[in-house]
Amino acid sequence: MARRRLTDDERELWQRVARSARQMRPEPAPETRASPVPDAKPAFPEPSRPVGASRPLPMPQVIKRPGISTPTPTIKLDLAETVSERLAREPVRMDRNLHRTMTRGKMEPEARIDLHGMTVAQAHGALIGFILSAHQRGLRLVLVITGKGRKKGEDHVAPMPVRAGVLKHEVPHWLRSAPLGPMVMELRESHRSHGGSGAYYVYLRKRR
Repeated sequence: MARRRLTDDERELWQRVARSARQMRPEPAPETRASPVPDAKPAFPEPSRPVGASRPLPMPQVIKRPGISTPTPTIKLDLAETVSERLAREPVRMDRNLHRTMTRGKMEPEARIDLHGMTVAQAHGALIGFILSAHQRGLRLVLVITGKGRKKGEDHVAPMPVRAGVLKHEVPHWLRSAPLGPMVMELRESHRSHGGSGAYYVYLRKRR
């Protein structure tokens, strides 16, 4: 049987259908589907350490041996000595019996000056004039009153820090320095009957 040829109308319709048709991709079989790649990053990443940061060093472990006691370390504070301690350790330059009598408050000072309440500049000038005058007059034992300094709770507001008892600290230095140093033989804190730590016994050398 002879094959019938398409008419012009049928051929045009077929070409129109062929142009509008789209190729369908076959869906892969279930076993051939690509499984999703798991994320390589952890769910909770470890916090990053700053550049240059060092790890804390472990504390040293103390190994205790039976029968051996480990001493407990002690903390020592190296504090500067006070004026009272410094004067107390100075060697005695005057007669020892006379020194003992003086420090017990059994000798009455021949003259005294009260520097308490003065500024540093005022006190320095007054002390120089007082010691020079006492030495010229031939006096031996004089009393210099400085005060003990501010007590706890009596600090005043100042633009610059002020050391408590500044005159108590400065007077021994002035008495050991020129021009008073060569005239002073002995310097000690006074007995409580003459002011205690707020005053100094100054024992002068004999006038030449």
